[in-house]
This record gives sequence, structure tokens and C-alpha cells, in this order.
Amino acid sequence: MTEKERAATIVAALEQRYPDALCTLDYRTAHELLVGAILAAQCTDYRVNLITPALFERYPTPQAFAESERLELENLIRSCGLFRNKAKAIQAASAALVRDHDGQVPDTLEGLTRLPGVGRKIANLILGDWFGRQAVVVDTHCARISRLLGLTEQTEPAAIERDLVAVLPPDKQTAYGHLVVAHGREICIARRPDCHSCSLKPLCNHGRTA
Repeated sequence: MTEKERAATIVAALEQRYPDALCTLDYRTAHELLVGAILAAQCTDYRVNLITPALFERYPTPQAFAESERLELENLIRSCGLFRNKAKAIQAASAALVRDHDGQVPDTLEGLTRLPGVGRKIANLILGDWFGRQAVVVDTHCARISRLLGLTEQTEPAAIERDLVAVLPPDKQTAYGHLVVAHGREICIARRPDCHSCSLKPLCNHGRTA
């Protein structure tokens, strides 16, 4: 079995187990997804989803976020942690959208990563889940599980992304990110991976030796 065949088999097995795996952030617009993704750094999507309804009601547009009073914004997002840095990034990114993009979230990796607070992970999330492009989101679940599976040996997100793009089915790159998040939450838990109950065990470099 080639690495591409193994990767395709892994994706198929994950899709069978997690047929409803999707982005777990709640959003209605590209800008809401961007804000939610910034808030989700070192915070659970569950916690983010608890605060965003009131947040988006208070600031319904990029311009509203850009013009927000910093202390008020910080107080609304305080429970997500790192609230000062996140408030600064959200305001700056929103201001850049208003100033440079007529209030619209750009649909290219280059345009997205020029926004303050937006790296490749958030950019790929927006490209995949809002614009329907194929893009690998390398979060902590993706990086850890991909190394355990043996799909990469890299530790830097950009290098992991390159390795995954090279072996994943071209039409499954966005799905893969959501699938490994679901798998990381249910079976391949960081502190205690349940290898013996894992359907990927025969395909996994780590699982075969566990």
C-alpha cells in the first residue's frame, strides 16, 4: 500500500466513524468565523460558542468590531482566556477588513494571512469552511494524530501541512482536519489514547506497536 493509498484508507475509516464531523464553531458569516477562530486559540470551541451570540449581537459587522471600545470588548471575551491579545487582534483584523477589503473577508491565503492575528491555521479554516476550498487546518489534534499515524514526522505546522497535502486525497483535505479533531476528542485523546478500541490501529504507526 502506498502512502497515498494508506492516507485515503485512513480518511475513509474516519468518515465512516464520524460521518457528521464539521467545524464546531458557530458562525453565520466569514467574519464571524474569523472572530471565532481567533477566540478559539487555547480555548475550547464550546466555550467560544457560549459567548459569541452576545458578542455578535453587540458587534454585528467588521466596522462595529473595529470601532469597539477595547475594555468593553475585553470584558465580553474574558472567559476565553488571553482576552487582551485576542481583543487587540480582533479589532485590528476587523479594521484591516474595513480599510483594505471593503469590509469583506478575503478569499485567498495571502489576503487572509496579511490580516492581524490570522496565520495559516485560521486562513485555511476560512478557506475550507466558508469558501469551500480544499485546505488542511493543522491544529494540535491534526499535528499530533498525523504524527502518530505516520503521515508526517514534522513538528512545524507549515511542514506538516505540506506533508499532508502530498498524501491526502485532493478532495478530502478540508474534511481531514475535522475528522482528526473528532477522533482526537473521542478515541485518540492526548493523555490516554485508546489504541485498542481504535479502528485505525492497523493503519497507524503508533497503534501497531501499542
